[in-house]
Amino acid sequence: MATKIKVGKEKITREKGFLYFIGADGYVWASPMKSNKTGKKKKVGTEKITKEKGFLFFLGKEGFVEKAAMEKRKPGVKKEKPAKKAKKPAAKKPAPKKAVAKKK
Repeated sequence: MATKIKVGKEKITREKGFLYFIGADGYVWASPMKSNKTGKKKKVGTEKITKEKGFLFFLGKEGFVEKAAMEKRKPGVKKEKPAKKAKKPAAKKPAPKKAVAKKK
């Protein structure tokens, strides 16, 4: 399991019905969940976080921004997915014949 490292110094209190994330600008944002009919996307934190490559940044349970190292993979190598069952091809019906127009 990846170890979490506390990055932010600002504590953010969570509201029910919002999803919290670190935006591309480096600030913490709150976006309403689908179940939350009211509310709009808003900037929550005032502290700017500089992101690093290879780390996942998130808002931890205590309310501080944390980072965790992501799994390193070789470029161009995809994760193997479990094999799916082969589907039987559907029986094709012959196309209805069209009436041929006669030339005069």
